[in-house]
Amino acid sequence: MPTIRRLPEHLVNRIAAGEVVERPASALKELVENAIDAGSTQITVRIASGGLDLIEVTDDGCGMVPDQIALALERHATSKLPDEHIELVATLGFRGEALPSIGSVARLTIESRPHDSAEGWKRVVDHGVVAADGPAALPPGTRIRVEDLFGKVPARRKFLRSARSEYAACQDVVRRLAMARPDIGFVMEHDGRRVVSVQPREELASRVARLVARELAEDGVLIDAERGSARLTGVAGLPTYNRGVADHQYLFVNGRPVKDRLLVGAVRGAYSDMLARDRHAVLALFLEIPPEEVDVNVHPAKTEVRFRDPAFIRGFLVGALRHALESSGQRSAQPAAAAAMNMWQVEPVAPAPAPAIGSLFAREYSAPSRSDFRPAPSRVSEAGTVWRSYEEEVMAQPSGRAEPAPEEPEEALQYPLGVARGQVAGTYIVAEADDGLVIVDQHAAHERLVLERLKAAGAEDAMARSQALLLPEVVELEEAACDALEEKAADLARFGLVLERFGPSAMLVRAVPSVLGKSDVHALVRDIADDLARNGDALLLGEKLDLVLATMACHGSVRAGRSLSVAEMNALLREMERTPRSGQCNHGRPTWVKLAHHDIEKLFGRK
Repeated sequence: MPTIRRLPEHLVNRIAAGEVVERPASALKELVENAIDAGSTQITVRIASGGLDLIEVTDDGCGMVPDQIALALERHATSKLPDEHIELVATLGFRGEALPSIGSVARLTIESRPHDSAEGWKRVVDHGVVAADGPAALPPGTRIRVEDLFGKVPARRKFLRSARSEYAACQDVVRRLAMARPDIGFVMEHDGRRVVSVQPREELASRVARLVARELAEDGVLIDAERGSARLTGVAGLPTYNRGVADHQYLFVNGRPVKDRLLVGAVRGAYSDMLARDRHAVLALFLEIPPEEVDVNVHPAKTEVRFRDPAFIRGFLVGALRHALESSGQRSAQPAAAAAMNMWQVEPVAPAPAPAIGSLFAREYSAPSRSDFRPAPSRVSEAGTVWRSYEEEVMAQPSGRAEPAPEEPEEALQYPLGVARGQVAGTYIVAEADDGLVIVDQHAAHERLVLERLKAAGAEDAMARSQALLLPEVVELEEAACDALEEKAADLARFGLVLERFGPSAMLVRAVPSVLGKSDVHALVRDIADDLARNGDALLLGEKLDLVLATMACHGSVRAGRSLSVAEMNALLREMERTPRSGQCNHGRPTWVKLAHHDIEKLFGRK
């Protein structure tokens, strides 16, 4: 019979280190969190070889006396739990395992000096063994060095990634913690090169834009919403400013950086009808809720949390984000215009020889006659573009059927999107504004307008009106998916989708929302089942119907290639100015771009 034995202290510490210290970034996170909890106003981080050779964190916090330093290196010793109410913890770290765990797999040096002390103290622990203990000279605060991480644990070290990858993970840790505390200054150096530098007492929006992406200052909206005891602040990027991966989404709960599936799903739901499925929003959100409403002690690294009322949190985030994005009006990120300006070549590579000056004036100028104007072709020409001005359209019509040209007052140019001057390739509206040239994608713009009309007209109420199927549809699914749908059948019926269980692995669809018309019932039910399995919340059905509305809007909008009159173009521009979120289509692409006057002047060398 196997013998039960008590594990030695050094082995216990190494096992704990496996949970707390997975890689250099994990150790750095624990050290910086300790510095924050110590009341620091300035934190400096130095790493070498991605943190494999050196991690050093220096702060100007409260500091420690020698007895406290020795106690901090014992397991489950912490100053962050004044009582036994662990569910009300307000600090970042509280397990008391970080320092002894790090000291068991590296050479750990702690130097600290309280502000009211004349000298500091130093203690060195080399892979679990105290190697030095004595006075040290340093300014008030604490300095911790971690050297040769996993140096004597080759089995762990060989599974670490390259120094470049470990450095990227360390930088992400510092970036997240620096965003969480804009009142603290942060400096980070890697191999002697400064990679992060932010000043203390900085505005939240400025700190986020500096650390995430400078474009957020122009292509983002501020979030500040409250509901009950919860508050949400931060910066959210416009849907047109997006990324192909979700690595630029920073989420915080009570100042703690987290990677929570519920919050990520809420963000996805808020952008559901504004982003394509393979694109992701750029944002930093800070959620503040009472400590008793969230459990932060569900993961050793404290990167996951559990909410007491997840449905409330999800609904609050989705509503706050949607309201902020709607308030952005017609704003749109303009990467296409910026890229066009950067790629524009003012001078040709091989300029053609200039003609003789006399040939430029060889013919006398004569005003164009009516016969010089030709109707705009109905299809794109071989050159690939068609410019159809309003005057050409009017003069090309038979006599007596010409559309009268509307009188455009001078102040019409002061409309945000200007007045229409023509159409290119039957797809793009060209408008002149007071501050530049506006180009509008007519299909993308009208797609957004139709969707907003459907919502404003009470499309959600229309969803509740069911249309009974002449022959009920049988949808075969896995048994677990059928169980989830059967459990939420009453909620689904409120939206007009009537389901019944039809054997162990099938559902019977008796009615669908009337506005869906001839939709694919099988695909709709399967997608809803997937949503319920992924998030377990019937509120996602409303988001699914938003996606259905977006699909309907796409099919019901003005198609590319359709010729529009000037009156129709201007009507489209004016409605865009009145419609929220008209700066992007339902898939996150911009509906318009603008070349400012100074940009156009640059193209022609005037500036």
